[in-house]
Amino acid sequence: MSMARATGNFKGRNQKERDGDLKRSYSFPAIFEYDEDGISVFFPDLPGVFTCGDTEEEANQNAKEALGLHLFGMEQDLDPIPAPSKVYELTLESQQAVVIVNVFMPIIRDRVQRATIKKTLTVQKWLNDLAEEHKINFSHVLQEALKERLDIRDPYEDNNL
Repeated sequence: MSMARATGNFKGRNQKERDGDLKRSYSFPAIFEYDEDGISVFFPDLPGVFTCGDTEEEANQNAKEALGLHLFGMEQDLDPIPAPSKVYELTLESQQAVVIVNVFMPIIRDRVQRATIKKTLTVQKWLNDLAEEHKINFSHVLQEALKERLDIRDPYEDNNL
C-alpha cells in the first residue's frame, strides 16, 4: 500500500487534520428485505453494498459495518459520495422496509487504520532462541524499530475516540 493510500491521499497532514476535511457521519437509507431465511440489506444509493442478518439487530449492525467500510473506501479513492435518497422517494416491494443507517466515520477510519497485517520474517536461529528465552514480543519490537527507522510516531497513539 502506498503512503498516499495509507494516509488517505492527504500527504504531510496528521489524522486530526485529515478528519477535519471529511464528514464525521453519514446517514443512508437501507432496504431491509425480509425472507424466511433472514433479512437481506442493500443501499439503493450505493450499488454493490449488500449484507444480511438473521435478526433485525444483526442486520442493522452488519449494515452499519458494510456502509462504513464502503464509504471509507470511497474516501480513500477520492470517489464522490452521493447524497442519500429521500425516504419518501423510495419504492418498496412487499416484505421490504426502509431503515436509516448512520455511521460515525472517525471510529471506522480509526479501526481500519489500526488494523494489523500479518508479516512473515526470517531471523537467525540463535537470535530467535535468545529472544524467545527473554520473552521478546517480535511484533512489538518490529513495530518500534520501523517507527524509529522511519523517524515517525504512531499517529493514532493520542486518539481518544
